[in-house]
Amino acid sequence: MSSESAFIESLRALATHPSARGLNDDVAILKVGGETLILTHDTMVEEVHFLANQDMADIAWKLVATNLSDLAAKGAKPLGVLLSYTLGADDARFVAGLKDVLEFYSVILLGGDTVSGSGARTFGMTAIGTATHTPIPSRNGAKPDDRLFITGPVGAAMIGFETLRDRGATLGAAETAAFCRPIPLLAEGQALAPVVTAIMDVSDGLLLDCSRLAKASGVTIDVDTASVPIAAPDCRRDDAIRWGDDYQLLFTANQNTKLPVPAHAIGTVSTLGGSSLLIDGKPPKDGDTLGYSH
Repeated sequence: MSSESAFIESLRALATHPSARGLNDDVAILKVGGETLILTHDTMVEEVHFLANQDMADIAWKLVATNLSDLAAKGAKPLGVLLSYTLGADDARFVAGLKDVLEFYSVILLGGDTVSGSGARTFGMTAIGTATHTPIPSRNGAKPDDRLFITGPVGAAMIGFETLRDRGATLGAAETAAFCRPIPLLAEGQALAPVVTAIMDVSDGLLLDCSRLAKASGVTIDVDTASVPIAAPDCRRDDAIRWGDDYQLLFTANQNTKLPVPAHAIGTVSTLGGSSLLIDGKPPKDGDTLGYSH
C-alpha cells in the first residue's frame, strides 16, 4: 500500500456501520439515546504538522483547534476532548496552552493517554460534540447547479509557516497566528448547517479538498481560481490554493439560497463528467499536486 488514500480505501471494508459515513467525511455520527454525538480525531506529528522548535503552547492550541474545525464543518457544539500525548521537552508549556484553548472554547478535557518514546513526537486528540441541526451536513450532498463557496481567504497559514521557519524567535505572535493558532469557525458552521448541501473544512489544500468533496458527492466541481480570496501576494495564488492549514469552511449551496454568513463564491457544481475536479474549466494535469497527502 503506497498512499494514504489506498490505506483508507482498505479500511472501508471494516467501517461498514452507518455512523462511519463510509470514511468519506471527517467525522463519525453516533446516536446515543436521544442525543446525536459527532466525533472526530486528528493527529499532529513533529516536523510534519509543526516545527520541532515551536512553542508547545501553540501546538496544544492547534491540536484542539483542528479537531474543533472538523466539528464546525458539521454545525456541532463541542463538548469535550480526549488527548494522546508523547512526553518530552516543555510539557508544562503544552499544559498551559491546552488550558488556554479549552477555556476559550468552553471545552472539557475528558481523559486520554500519555506515552514516551524516541524520535518525532506525536500528539492525537479525539473531539466530541453534539448536533445543533439535523440532518447533519456531510461532504456527499453537492448537486448539479449548486455554487461552491468558501468563508474566507487561504494562504495565511502558508505565509505564517514560512515566516516562522525563516525568522523563528524574532517574531511577534500576530505574524504567525494563522499557522500556530488557527480559529475554528464554530458559529459559522452552526449557521450554515441548515442551508448547505455539502460542507467540509479546508485542511489539506483548497484544490485537494474540493476534489474530495466532488468525489464524495459524485459531481464535477469547477474552481474559478481568480475568485478565491487569498491572504498572500497574488503571485503566490497557485501555492495558496494548494498549501492547506487554513481551516476555512468550504461548502456548496443552491444558487438561490440566502447565506447566513459572509462567503465567497469560487466555483460551480455540475453533473459528473470526465473529471471530478476542474481548475478554471480544465482537469488537473497529470502529477499536479492539489494539496497535502501523507
